[in-house]
Amino acid sequence: MDPAGWLEGFGPIEQALIAGLFTWFMTAAGAGLVFFFTEVNRKALDGMLGFAAGVMIAASCFGLLGPAIDQTGGDGLAKVIPAAFGFILGGVCMRVIDAFLPHLHPGAPPEEVEGVKTSWHRSKLLISAITLHNIPEGLAVGVAFGAAAYGDGFGAAIALSLGIGIQNFPEGAAVSVPLRREGLSRKESFWWGQLSAMVEPVAAVIGAAAIILMTPILPYALAFAAGAMIFVVVEELVPEAHRGKNGDIATMGVMIGFTIMMMLDVALG
Repeated sequence: MDPAGWLEGFGPIEQALIAGLFTWFMTAAGAGLVFFFTEVNRKALDGMLGFAAGVMIAASCFGLLGPAIDQTGGDGLAKVIPAAFGFILGGVCMRVIDAFLPHLHPGAPPEEVEGVKTSWHRSKLLISAITLHNIPEGLAVGVAFGAAAYGDGFGAAIALSLGIGIQNFPEGAAVSVPLRREGLSRKESFWWGQLSAMVEPVAAVIGAAAIILMTPILPYALAFAAGAMIFVVVEELVPEAHRGKNGDIATMGVMIGFTIMMMLDVALG
């Protein structure tokens, strides 16, 4: 059975939900590595973080910003203004959440806790950081399937979901294994690792529903999701990937992730 053909039998909101559940499952699969390993090699972790950044950059460019501009009428500057506005708005919204939600990036010392002051333990702060990261990914998947309902972007939505799912696998391990080192049991580490991605199917449904209910916001919504993802890349993934002093490995990870996502988008979109 052709998976894409099977998925086309559902409405855009159902498609977004299924895709969001897939990306959640991939995170859970990665988090399951905690049952086999108690530590992730720092070089491997930095390479995986770079890979995730590359996937998200390519997804933002090819799967979201490009279609956002294509969906806008007019010529010249007028054609790109909605995408530019949505892109900046996505980054601003993520900055506001980042400023208030207590979180701590993996590998960061306790004094680098961000957001409002809290009594949360380090493990909760780590989970919060990854959950924050997953919101724009789920939103991007939902918006992509919502947009596909009004054009020929179904293949691009599939490619975006596959790309985010692929990069969620190492991210799951990047959450669960550090939690194990924090003293949680393997089961607890797995549970919280996979739970950090539960927001993805929820955000995917919200994104698709918003497009279906408010079609005129489509270019803005696509660009908004792109801006939110690029914010996460620059604010979180790239600094984290360079924290271990493996900049060359992280950079090659970005290149590989970008290339794979680009190939998926062209092949399926």
